[in-house]
Amino acid sequence: MKISVFPHNFKGWMRMGLLFGAVFFAIAFFFFWMIAMPGNSYSGELSPLTDEEKDTAERLEHHVYELAQEIGERNFLNLQNLQEAAGYLETTLTGFGYEVRSQEFSIAQGEIRNLEVEVKGRVRPEEIVVVGAHYDSVLGCPGADDNATGVAAVIELARIFFGITPENTLRFVFFVNEEPPFFQTPIMGSFVYASELHIRGENIIAMFSLETIGYYSSEAKSQNYPFPFSLFYPDRGDFIGFVGNLGSRSLVRQSLRIFRDNCQFPSEGVAALSTIPGIGWSDHWSFWQFGFPAIMITDTAPFRNPNYHRESDLVNSLDFASMARVVQGLEEVISTVAESN
Repeated sequence: MKISVFPHNFKGWMRMGLLFGAVFFAIAFFFFWMIAMPGNSYSGELSPLTDEEKDTAERLEHHVYELAQEIGERNFLNLQNLQEAAGYLETTLTGFGYEVRSQEFSIAQGEIRNLEVEVKGRVRPEEIVVVGAHYDSVLGCPGADDNATGVAAVIELARIFFGITPENTLRFVFFVNEEPPFFQTPIMGSFVYASELHIRGENIIAMFSLETIGYYSSEAKSQNYPFPFSLFYPDRGDFIGFVGNLGSRSLVRQSLRIFRDNCQFPSEGVAALSTIPGIGWSDHWSFWQFGFPAIMITDTAPFRNPNYHRESDLVNSLDFASMARVVQGLEEVISTVAESN
């Protein structure tokens, strides 16, 4: 009896082992498919800032200071500050020569608005690249990194591209109501905006959400991740991240490749399940709801910055030199994508 039972059990265990092995292989393959990115992150000493990058850093710091220091907390309970921030954006963009479009909508506290400026494409104007950031801040926080840095970068990119006519249309958009209690609701500013694009049947070929791009650290263990990403990514928070869902994987890879080819600054990328913490935590999420390819450019916010959503999220905690390098790299990314079909 023992001799006949042993082979039977052995075969069962073998089948179970093969099944578990196949499942493990499939999960491992899927995980590595999510993190597989073109090229290599830059490593080594950063070169001194060029004169152009120094000017960029000064402009970025000015915009962040105006929003986070001079205006301060910007949200539905500080509606006057929120409106003042919108006014600052409108004045600045008009000063570049743009005609600013406001998308107004109502909340219980009053009227609020998204703002948009456009560079019309010369060859395929119906194909649109959106570059956006939210200008509100969370309650009780001046929001220097989150998200005056993203806003400042979009302002600077709008300045750079004014008067240039790419093949595809470029839109620079400033969203309201990204923070709670509006986050991932129908009255999140970017959701209102993306919904209108969907209703109009517009062809959005790429959306870049610039979210918290000003905090960097070269200290060991200054960077955290959701498990198990810490096993595969660096523990120093000295890089800029390119983040998308599975549907935007090609845009993540294309953007990261362009950035790495043109910018000597550390960078990492991932195209993962949107249910993983952090993957959908900004305005790109709204565009996913309508099937538009969209990615987030980020310093990874709460996974790195100890000041995230705190009163200590101040201008003096930020690295504007690194921010300037990132913006120069993003200029190449946006320019290349706006010339593609």
